[in-house]
Amino acid sequence: MEERIVIDANILFSALIKNSFTAKIIFDKQIKLYSPDFIIEEFLKYHDLIIKKTYRNQEEFNQATHMLMQVINIVPIDELVEFLSQAEMISPDEKDILYIALALKLGIPIWSNDKRLKNQNSVKVYSTEELINCFGL
Repeated sequence: MEERIVIDANILFSALIKNSFTAKIIFDKQIKLYSPDFIIEEFLKYHDLIIKKTYRNQEEFNQATHMLMQVINIVPIDELVEFLSQAEMISPDEKDILYIALALKLGIPIWSNDKRLKNQNSVKVYSTEELINCFGL
């Protein structure tokens, strides 16, 4: 059975920075990942910082980024408009509004290690550890 989940940028950054269990989960065929399209802007914004923290050179980083973008279903922000006001009321942090809006639209949980995101009861949020435990990954 395939599990659908919204993935936040910090999870992706973690996968890029080091070869970890996070990367294995991302490429697991049981998981179907979604993210709002602003995640691409986040990658561009933090590109240099991620490169600095990783063992990859520029070409390897570009290849890893390309591979990640192949397994993530990117959802345009304009498809989330009807869920934004509800997400604004729910979100403990304005940076998470689009993730919550996407989770509401699709009726699926969010994968994030942001503890503040758990400070709401409208959308289920799994940490990496919880994801491993709940889905036997």
